[in-house]
Amino acid sequence: MLKTYDYPEFEFHQSADQKSGAVKRHPVVIVGGGPVGLSTAIDLAIQGQPVVILNEGQTVSVGSRAVCYAKRALEIWDRLGCAEPMVDKGVIWKTGKVFRRDREIYRFDLLPEDGHKMPAFINLQQYYLEEFLVRRAQALGVDIRWREKVTRVAPAGDHVRLTIETPDGPYALEADWLIAADGARSQVRRELGLEFKGQVFNDRFLIADVVMKAGFPPERWFWFDPPFHPRQSTLLHMQADDVWRIDFQLGPNADPEEEKKPERVIPRLKAMLGEDTRFELEWVSVYTFQCRRLDKFRHGRVLFVGDAAHQVSPFGARGANSGVQDTDNLVWKLKAVLDGHAPEALLDSYDSERVFAAKENLLNSTRSTDFITPKSEVSRAFRDAALDLAEKHPFARRLVNSGRLSLPATYTDSPLNTPDEDKFSGAMAPGRPGADAPIEVDGAPGWLLNLLGDGFTLLCFGETPEALEVDGVAVTPLVAGRDFEDRQGLAAERYDGKPGAIYLIRPDQHVAARWRGYDEGNIRAAVNRALAR
Repeated sequence: MLKTYDYPEFEFHQSADQKSGAVKRHPVVIVGGGPVGLSTAIDLAIQGQPVVILNEGQTVSVGSRAVCYAKRALEIWDRLGCAEPMVDKGVIWKTGKVFRRDREIYRFDLLPEDGHKMPAFINLQQYYLEEFLVRRAQALGVDIRWREKVTRVAPAGDHVRLTIETPDGPYALEADWLIAADGARSQVRRELGLEFKGQVFNDRFLIADVVMKAGFPPERWFWFDPPFHPRQSTLLHMQADDVWRIDFQLGPNADPEEEKKPERVIPRLKAMLGEDTRFELEWVSVYTFQCRRLDKFRHGRVLFVGDAAHQVSPFGARGANSGVQDTDNLVWKLKAVLDGHAPEALLDSYDSERVFAAKENLLNSTRSTDFITPKSEVSRAFRDAALDLAEKHPFARRLVNSGRLSLPATYTDSPLNTPDEDKFSGAMAPGRPGADAPIEVDGAPGWLLNLLGDGFTLLCFGETPEALEVDGVAVTPLVAGRDFEDRQGLAAERYDGKPGAIYLIRPDQHVAARWRGYDEGNIRAAVNRALAR
C-alpha cells in the first residue's frame, strides 16, 4: 500500500499520578482520544476546566476511516478554534449525484443558499482531522496520556475509579465525572455490563482509498446497479491529497480477507475507472456495520458519547458528526454542574436530548441501509420502481435513499425549552441550532455564530438591554445595530428579527426561548429552565 501521510507518534510519559503512587482524583477524565474525545477535551479546556484524556494508542487514526464532516460539526469545531485548518485542507462539496447503471437519475444541492461561513460538507481523512484536534488540545494544555489503556471501571457513588495499564505497569486514578468516548468496542461500556441494542447488518462493503489524478468533480456520486459492479452499489468521494474514497457493496457472503487482497481490489477498480487509469492503493478495508445504541447515555457519573453510545451505518455521515454534537450538548451542562450553577439533574437532559438525536440518526441510517441493500425480491422491486420514477418525476426522488445526509437534531420537546407565547415565522424555534449569517463588526465582515460565546446570549433585534446575571450565570446581550450590523438582512430574515425580537441562545448555540419584546422576568425564568433549576 502507498503511504501518503506521515503518522505522528506520541510518546508515553509516566504521569505525575503514576509516579506518586497515590490515587489522585480529577474532575473530568475522558477515555478515548478520537475526534469525539478530543473535541470534548478542547471544549472543556477552553472554558478553563482541567481534563485528562486516556488514549490506548500512540498515533492518530490509521486509514482515512471517517471522511465526511457536515456543516454543523464544522460550526462546532469553529467555536473550538480548530475548523480553519480542516476546511483549508479538506475538499469542500455540496452537490450529490445519484446514478442508476450508467445514467444520472438526479442531483441535489445540500446548501442552496449563500450567507454561511461553513460549507455544507468537507471531505477529509480522519488522520488529518485528529492531528488538527490533537494540536489544538496540546496548545490548550490538555493532559493527553498516550498508551494508557483502561482495564477496570468501578463506579463509587460520587466518583469513578479507573485502573489503567501502561508500558510502566498499572496505576489507578479517580474521576468525579468519566466521559466514555472509547468507540464502538467501548471498554467502559463492557466494564459496566451495559447492553448495546439494535440491528446487525450482514452485508459486507469494501473501502478502497485510491491515490490518483482524476477528472471527477468534488461531489458525492452514488451508483445503484452500475455496469462495472452489477446488482450492487458503489460510492465515490474525493478527499485531500488526490485520495479518492470508493465503497463497493459486496453482499453478505463475501470473504473479508480475500476481498482485501490487491488481486481482488485492483480489477474492481479498473472495471470502474478504466484499464488505462493509473492509481495506487493507500488503504483497503472490508466492513460490516451495526445500528445500535445504549438505552441511556448517562449512567450515574459515567457519560457516554459518540460510538460508545451509539453506532450507525456509514451511509449519511452520521457517525462522527453526531458524536461531535454529543459533546457540544454535554460540555456546557457538565461545566454548569461543576461550577455549582446547575443541579446534576441538568445532565439528564443530555441523555434525553441526545438519545432523541440517536434515535433519529438510527432510523435514517437503517432506512438508508434497507434501501441500498434490499433483503428480498419484493424490497428490490420497490427500490427499482422508486428509481424508475425518480428519473423522470421529481416527486419520487424523496423515495430514493442513497444515504440521507447528516443534519443536526432539533430538540423540539426538550424540557429545557421555553415554549413560544408569541407568533414567529421562520425556523428558529426553541430547540433548533442557531443559524449563521454574514454580519459586520466595526466595519469588518464577520459571522453571527462567531459572536456567540460559551455562555448564554440574548440575540436582540431593536432592544438594547444591558448584561444580566441570573443567580450567578451571566447572560450577554448581542444587539443588532449596536454590536453588529446586519447589512444584508440575513440575520433578521433567518430569525424573523422584527423590531423587539429577542432570542435566548444556549451555550451550545441552540435556541432556548424567544419573545417579541424584552421582559427581564421572562428571561430569568427561561435561563433557570434551561439550567434545570
